[in-house]
Amino acid sequence: MTTSLLVAGCSTLGSGKPDPALNPASVVPPTAFALASDVVAQDRQALDDLLPADDPAFTTLRDAAEENAPTLAAALARIDAARAVAKGANANRLPSVDVDSSITRTRINPDSIGANLPAGISIDRNQTSYGANITTNWDADIFGGLRASARAADIRIDAATADAAAVRLGLISAIAANVVDWRTLQARATVLEEDLAAAENLMRLTEARAKAGISPGLDAVQAQSLIADARSRLAALPGERAIIVGALVTLTGQETVMVLDSLKGETVLSDVPQPPLSAPSEMLRARPDVAAAEARLTAADADIAAAAAQRFPKLTLSGAIGLLSFALGDLFSSDAVVGSLGAGIAGPLLDFGRVGAQIDQSKANAREAFASYRGTVFTALGEVETAYGQVASVDAEFNSLIAQEELEQDAEYLLGIRYRNGLSDFRDVLNARRVLNTTRTKVAIANGRASRARVALWQALGGS
Repeated sequence: MTTSLLVAGCSTLGSGKPDPALNPASVVPPTAFALASDVVAQDRQALDDLLPADDPAFTTLRDAAEENAPTLAAALARIDAARAVAKGANANRLPSVDVDSSITRTRINPDSIGANLPAGISIDRNQTSYGANITTNWDADIFGGLRASARAADIRIDAATADAAAVRLGLISAIAANVVDWRTLQARATVLEEDLAAAENLMRLTEARAKAGISPGLDAVQAQSLIADARSRLAALPGERAIIVGALVTLTGQETVMVLDSLKGETVLSDVPQPPLSAPSEMLRARPDVAAAEARLTAADADIAAAAAQRFPKLTLSGAIGLLSFALGDLFSSDAVVGSLGAGIAGPLLDFGRVGAQIDQSKANAREAFASYRGTVFTALGEVETAYGQVASVDAEFNSLIAQEELEQDAEYLLGIRYRNGLSDFRDVLNARRVLNTTRTKVAIANGRASRARVALWQALGGS
């Protein structure tokens, strides 16, 4: 029987091997990013320049999030859970040792033994036995099923650790983006307040000209509409601020008061740096989500080996040593020592496809893990291409808006002079002022978008 079990198991040895097609090395990234033509080659440490690291609000909120953010705490707890599973899987490879003790009181019916006993022999109806035992069992794991399970569990620690790194990466990126949005709102508010002041000056000019009979009262009314427009846009900003504060409270796990205190002060967005160049291969090594997907694929391969090992016989060694006596005082005498030692081998003879189904399931899980790995790789590549393209696009837009703002300032200034000299209609001045106001707001927004695009690039490249 033992020979037949061994032969049956060995005949299916190849079924536990991973599919060579499910190899991470078969996913080859491109040699360069197509949309990264206007960047410079720098060390990966320069990636930190893409973040608003000189903003005290960002550094304060980032540190608070790394200490108390609920999402990060949950990710760290998943690492501890993976370590506990791995500890249990490795412990399964070691012998189990148990200890027990007992006191047994037994009452015997002498008639069940026999009524015709020799003279002078009697049966004690009541007996008390005392015992203590140490037992051990050990699966020799000849075909490596337990080793494969332990290896898969150890690899999943790496996956959980990479997941936590990905959570941290996304957390810091989201905090940086919200801080940039807050500073952009401050810049927009400054622009709108300057526009409001300019509109009020223009209204005073029209009122003075109207009193002098130089211009109609309609000019003053139109100037007032310009003031109302600036005030309405200023009134909309607190709602946008509330959205940012709420997002930061959620991200950091801090109270609203702490978040607002961190955001106090006027910090102007610094000049956006030139984005660094990263090779796709370097990016894939740095991205924690890619590392997590690769670890899960490796663990899935180990799961196949563990499932295939169930087809093979298991050799189990067991032993026990103990004490047994019918008198408490004799429990520790040499005659009370009892023991046993044994070995057993068992394996499936007819399982009607149960183990085969588990192997098929493990292989399907491995194919799913490989597809997830490929998807993660191409998602990463796509995110970096998008980030590089966004940086180039918003930089070009920002530079164009700066040039446009300068021209519109000149136009508004010259039309103002013509209006004061009676050479231009007020509608021309009003339209020029409105166009300039809109462009100035666009400049502030584009500057924020340029900083945000660099934060997205930092995250896409795997951070630092």
